[in-house]
Amino acid sequence: MTIHAIDYETHLPGGQHWSLRLRRGATMRLTAAEAGANVGLLMYNPENLLERLNLPDTLKCQHTFKLTRGHCLYSDMGRIFASIIEDDLGWHDSVGGNLNAGHMIAKGWQPVSFQQALNDRTQTGHDSFLIELAKYGLGARDLAANLNLFSKVVADDAGRLSYVPDHCPAGASVTLRFEMDTLVALHTCPHPLDPSADYPKRGVDIALGTAPPPDENDVCWAHCAENARGFANNRLYHLGAPR
Repeated sequence: MTIHAIDYETHLPGGQHWSLRLRRGATMRLTAAEAGANVGLLMYNPENLLERLNLPDTLKCQHTFKLTRGHCLYSDMGRIFASIIEDDLGWHDSVGGNLNAGHMIAKGWQPVSFQQALNDRTQTGHDSFLIELAKYGLGARDLAANLNLFSKVVADDAGRLSYVPDHCPAGASVTLRFEMDTLVALHTCPHPLDPSADYPKRGVDIALGTAPPPDENDVCWAHCAENARGFANNRLYHLGAPR
């Protein structure tokens, strides 16, 4: 995949949150600055905030439990928010959920408030998403199942889930190409199944750029018939979208 020159770069420290409206054709490359990074991710249609990332449909239509290069991230309207065009890891968690206050207590991670430590506080993924979503008039009822980039959760024969702690080395990256305008909210709080004794703070580097539009030979488009239909849904959406 040929990506145009990177237009913007920043670093998001561990335990922090961020959001941005990205245009169709934009790319976002996330790179783990430390081993064991986790990035919680949600997506919304900025023109209709009721449309948001739907992981059950994403997994069902692509017949997978994990997400990696060649897979698309679907909205609940059957459209494709973004495609995974590059990936060093081969597995990103789609079922592990989001860190909340109950997880913090159960793990014995000592909560540290903003009043105590300013930006060095210990934040939950749940609260991080709420802070970012509030900027766009969204709240708790608008939370959906989130993707956990860089993390791996496996299931045994009995269906029990377990976290793979050494899955993500420092320097591993994943790149998303956005197939429609998308409001992206993310955080770098730990995965709820992370077994670390203390609250881990592992940041990521963010690089934003652009990529050529996909065609039927694209790795994500050609991955399965369902993805081809998803791109067709996007094409119809953009024909009707206001200019």
